[in-house]
Amino acid sequence: MNIFRLLVLLAFLAIGLVVGSLNSQQLRLDFGMIEVNTTSGIALVTSLLAGVLLGGGLVVASTVLPLHARLRRLERTRTADGTAVDAIQTPAPYREGN
Repeated sequence: MNIFRLLVLLAFLAIGLVVGSLNSQQLRLDFGMIEVNTTSGIALVTSLLAGVLLGGGLVVASTVLPLHARLRRLERTRTADGTAVDAIQTPAPYREGN
């Protein structure tokens, strides 16, 4: 599995290098107080990386952290003999005729 991850990393690195080298037009970004002179390839790769990082952060904040907190709460409710207490009461589905 580690070799697969390394190959995926190298593939994305190569794609980033190709995109950066094929888009070599000069670009000036004005952020109000500062200006950045760069190439369009570097700006594109940087914006994609920022999007991936922001998206990953949102997933961690909205899914991983609440699930981790829920798991900690469930671990605290374990009894002394090691059996888990079901802290989440899931209602049985309603069926007509029962």
